[in-house]
Amino acid sequence: MRRLRSLSLSLLMLALAGCGGESDTPPVDGRDFDGVSYSLSAPYGGRVIDGYLEQARVWLDLDGDSQYTGGPLTLTLDNGNLATLPSGEPTALSGPDGVFELDVSELALPSRLGPDLDPRDYPLYALAMPGKTWMQTHAGLAPVSRAFLMSAGPGVRNVTPLTTLARYRALAGLGPYFGVADNLSANLGAVNLLRDYVLAGDERAHAYARALARFMASQVPEGYNALLAQPDSDGRERYLSDEAAYLLGVSLVQNAPEVLARVDDAAQGNYANVDTENLVLPDVPVALDNPVLLTHLTVRAESEHGHDLPVNRSDLLVSAELTFDYTEDGRLLAISAHGCLAPDMAEMARLIRVDGYMARLDSQWRPSAVLSRQSRVAYDTEGVDERLLFDWDAGRAYFETRTACHDHQGIPAGSSELGGEPEARYQWQVTEAGDVSLQASLPGGTVTYVAHPADPPADADGFTLSQDGIDLATVVFTGEGRQCQPLDADIASRPLVVTTQYGYDVTGYDPQPTSFSGLALEYDDRPLSGLAATARPLHRLLRYGFLDPALSELDNVSGDGSFEWLMYYPGAEALADPDNPNLIREAYLQRYTGARACGRAFENAPIGAYAKLEYGYQRLSEYLVERLE
Repeated sequence: MRRLRSLSLSLLMLALAGCGGESDTPPVDGRDFDGVSYSLSAPYGGRVIDGYLEQARVWLDLDGDSQYTGGPLTLTLDNGNLATLPSGEPTALSGPDGVFELDVSELALPSRLGPDLDPRDYPLYALAMPGKTWMQTHAGLAPVSRAFLMSAGPGVRNVTPLTTLARYRALAGLGPYFGVADNLSANLGAVNLLRDYVLAGDERAHAYARALARFMASQVPEGYNALLAQPDSDGRERYLSDEAAYLLGVSLVQNAPEVLARVDDAAQGNYANVDTENLVLPDVPVALDNPVLLTHLTVRAESEHGHDLPVNRSDLLVSAELTFDYTEDGRLLAISAHGCLAPDMAEMARLIRVDGYMARLDSQWRPSAVLSRQSRVAYDTEGVDERLLFDWDAGRAYFETRTACHDHQGIPAGSSELGGEPEARYQWQVTEAGDVSLQASLPGGTVTYVAHPADPPADADGFTLSQDGIDLATVVFTGEGRQCQPLDADIASRPLVVTTQYGYDVTGYDPQPTSFSGLALEYDDRPLSGLAATARPLHRLLRYGFLDPALSELDNVSGDGSFEWLMYYPGAEALADPDNPNLIREAYLQRYTGARACGRAFENAPIGAYAKLEYGYQRLSEYLVERLE
């Protein structure tokens, strides 16, 4: 879990010193007061600003969870002692001119526990509540129509949309609070993100802040907004997790350049006249449950010694690396390959059923691999070689390549660079019966994949594959599935056991190899001890066989056209996502080995293989921060 990190006051002062130095007292007119100076003998106060906000809920976040925590609150001190604050986190409602004062008297600790807690070591939060918080405008007080949450780094006592941007930029590792040199440079210039921009008369900063506040309000969950609008709500209700608050902050940093650019376009140099209420701002939903997503896939499908596949698995070299890109709400945008990727119509159909939200699948992007030697050739050069782009709202996808990996499928490289006309186009429809009809327009004709939902198994499809109206292959499931117990007590203790088999028949690609029989999807469906009560049931796909004569026709591949994928998963102590134990860790492609007994311990990784896939996952918040960097 990604916890919010507090920045030390010394780091904050270093950032301030780089832009004019530190001052213990504000100037006479207060225009450049940055809300930092504080004497331990004074009340800990400051201002909440969009314009000045009255009746906003303010609190000092002592436990780092981004929500108000009432008393009694027990904190673990640096020395290991426990300190209990009877009233919880210091909190107050802001008054006229956005001014607030927090009672921090409980931060004075008995000497036996340790030194007093310094409020400057903790971030401030301010919550604007719909219909209850009021903004001071030139025309008088105006109610806030929608909730938004702001924060300020430790020691900063103005809480504004700009201090929120500054804080989360710092948490994302993007450098000091201002004077930045990245994608915000052109917008921010010399804007001081920490000061009271209303008092300073900084119309540019004020316009930026109003637009950012609108953007933040658009991302607050409807349920939270409705809760805060209730007559008995006072802003102390807990709703967001710390991860959800962090994701909102990361999304603010991610989208701030676009928001500020739209303010600049509207201002044309005159920021005082910008109508921020009518600006068209980015509409960016956020997956506040912070799902774990597949972000990286390493493919090993080239012999180190130039031998034909399959080879000993230790002899397999990396031939491609795939990266998966997502929106802030966890929807798959694109798959990019250094080397070559295999656009898998079966897996695309599974994604279409969940509208592109990978985390809704038990297992994410079931294995596929390019075995052509051209993948390694492409991998040995710099840059992205292939890309699969999704347009979910339009029901379209586009495949681009600059390689010779798919010549045997009639997909030549369009040019030496990506971009321009895609080499393959996909479009799809979902019928009322739940069938997914996926059509690929290729240089050599039109391939259609129609997936028929099979239940059971709920996560697999029967299908018909055709080209230019002629059926190539079909898969039909043959029954309800076979449930079985581990064959003995020793097998029951193994990490992976085959406990369910769903038989299916494949027609087409005649003549089929004589050994291609006894087909079944094999699963481990046992209860797994140690999983949280919220976890999905164990439903690990372990093995399935398929035919692909085109693969065996490659000059570096031997075999009869029958293959199988074997999939392996981490133990409970190493799960990428404790709520989803079904995320594949690695997979192997080998020749189909025939029917196997139900109830057996699943085989160890094979010694020889055509390909090995290694899966890498990240929390959405981790992925978004990495993309910022």
